[in-house]
Parts: sequence; structure tokens; C-alpha cells
Amino acid sequence: MTHNPLAISPSIKNLEKDDIADNLLHYVYNTKHLLSLIKKGIDIEDPAYLSSYRSFEGEVYENFIYEKLLRYAEENDYITKFILKGFHQSKHKAYANTLSISEKEQIVYRTKSREISEFDAMFLTKNNELYFVEMTLVKSVLKLRRRLRKKKALLEIIFPNYTIKSLIILNEGATGTKQFPDYCTVWFTKEFSAKEVLEYITKLDKQKLQPKDKISSKKMIEAHTLKLHPFRYYNTMSWITKTLRSHKKHIIDMGFLYNPKIQRYHDLYNKFYVGYLNLEDAKKILNLDKEDYKEDQRVVVALEKKHSDEIVLTYYIQTSRKTLYLYSFDDNGVQSKEKKDPYGITVTEVFHINKMMDESYILNRHHIKLMKTLLKERFHKEKKA
Repeated sequence: MTHNPLAISPSIKNLEKDDIADNLLHYVYNTKHLLSLIKKGIDIEDPAYLSSYRSFEGEVYENFIYEKLLRYAEENDYITKFILKGFHQSKHKAYANTLSISEKEQIVYRTKSREISEFDAMFLTKNNELYFVEMTLVKSVLKLRRRLRKKKALLEIIFPNYTIKSLIILNEGATGTKQFPDYCTVWFTKEFSAKEVLEYITKLDKQKLQPKDKISSKKMIEAHTLKLHPFRYYNTMSWITKTLRSHKKHIIDMGFLYNPKIQRYHDLYNKFYVGYLNLEDAKKILNLDKEDYKEDQRVVVALEKKHSDEIVLTYYIQTSRKTLYLYSFDDNGVQSKEKKDPYGITVTEVFHINKMMDESYILNRHHIKLMKTLLKERFHKEKKA
């Protein structure tokens, strides 16, 4: 059997903390809400307390594992570079269109105005692999599997010279781990508790902390020093929309849509915008109330990629710069309406694409029917292949 260069160390598996000094207590935690519940004397079994405490415990676990990984990377010859975050890195502003450190001292990739992805940790290996690390206390990993796809796609686009892989660190007892893709290495640690950290935070007479224990090693690098391939988020999105609609004969260019390179972008964006309906046509497809929208309201049509790889149509209605509604249908054809986060990236995307689309992008009900048929046929064909 070949030796696994990324085997979990007993020290990480057993959550030993004797080598990280008081580093865990030097981090800033988002405990405002939790502390207000404690002050009110809320029962620790109360759902509000449990939810707030779990979120805090997840934060502490992430910092603990990060501290352990720093030391693991320093000692492991297979790892050549390790990206610093938190108080281990020099303060740098978050740069646009590159990897950098956010105000919360996390490793992020951002456009000018929005964060696209955040990474718990990241390192390079001798085999030219770039690993992004995910650590979580959540017992069911379905949502995590969905996030992986987007993060991997982004890293493959900006680091085409590396093989992108992932290290996932979970507590014993996590379910659904057999479904992780083969680029993932999964570690399990013992059950984690953040009780000691909470006790320290809530104590009035703070103990004297040991100073921060920082690792000085040539392996440790700042996020923004990794050379990446330039990627313009909105320009690329506009180019995809234009190309999807520029086929001489067909309403969408299916060959372009299913090109593997374009599908990688689909994993990142999750949706491509293909045109818009006028309100009159949209009312016949969507269950809209007459009074909801103005007569000249555009309804933006998107090709959304589901986790099953099926591509379906969804509809966006933006009534102001920050107000956006998503209309979609489930597998049984039941319609739902959802208000999108006013500060999320989708609001900015739809605003951007709406400005770009002139009247040549208008769609009608016949187009919608045709696109649905083409996408369904393609999905069933791919499933059989």
C-alpha cells in the first residue's frame, strides 16, 4: 500500500491542543448574539441558544483546525506552500479580482464589489496540486457538496496550471461522506467542543494569555502573492450571454452551452442569463398578479444548473436596484417565489445583464417551450450515456 502523503495526524484526529499555546483565545469571535442570550438567562436547550452556540462552535472549530494545519504543513514535506490568514498574515486590504484576505481575515476571492468565494484554508503540494480546505461540524454534508462544485470551478479558472483538490475535515459521525467526488480527501476528528473558549470569553477576570504562537517558515505565504490567471466576473458572464444567443439558426447555441469549459463556468455562476420576456408573455408562464408589476417590467430568463446537472429555466424580476424576485419550478412543476438577498451577487448580476440586453434578447412563449424541450432531451441523453 502506498503511503498517503496527506494522512491525518494523530494530533489532529484527537484534537490535541498542547502545541497551539493560547492561539484559539486570541481570535475575535462573533459572539454578540450568543452573549445577549446568556445574559437573558435563556435555557441552553432553547432552539435560539442552540443555533447561536452551534454557529460559534463552528467558528472555534475552524480556527482550531487552521492552527493545527499550519503546524502540520510546516512538518509535512509533501506540502510546499501554505496560505496565511487571521493574525498570522500581515494586514492587507482585500484586492479585487484576486485571492486576498477580507476584513474578517478570511481567504476570499472577490470582484470589485462582491465576495465570490471564501476558503477555510489553502495549500500547494509537490505534485502541483492546489488544495482548498473545508472544515465543518455540520453532520449532513449535502450543502457542503454543493459549495465544493462552485469553489473548484473558480479555482480551476483562476489557477489553470494547478490540479485542484479538496481536503474536507469533519467530526466523527458526519453522514453522506461517501458521495464526495474523487478529488476530495476526507479527514474525521473526534467530537469537538468549544466550551473552554466560551468560558474564557464570558469570564470577567480574564486570565493572562500566553502570547500568540506564530510559525515562521518559508512555506507560509500571503494569499495575494499566488499568481493567478486574470478572470473578469461580469465581462465573462456578458460574453456567455451574447454567445449563447448568437447562433444563426437556433434560439440558444446548445453546442456552446455544453462545451466542458463553459460548463465549468456554469458550475461557478450556477446560472446563465439568456434573454427576457415582456410582462404579458411572462404572466402566461408564471402565476403573476396583475397588480404586482408595471406593464413595462422585464422578466429575465436564466438557465440554472441543478445539483443533478439538469439545466432548467428560472425567471428573475428586478423592481429596483436592490429588490429582486426569483420564480422557479420544482420537479413536480410547482411554482415558488423567493426574494433574493439585496446584498447578494445575483442582484448585481441581474442589474448588470439587464443593462446589457437590448431588444434583440427578447424571448416569447414559443422560445421558452423550445428551450425547455431542448434542455430536457439533452439531460436524458446525457443520463443514458
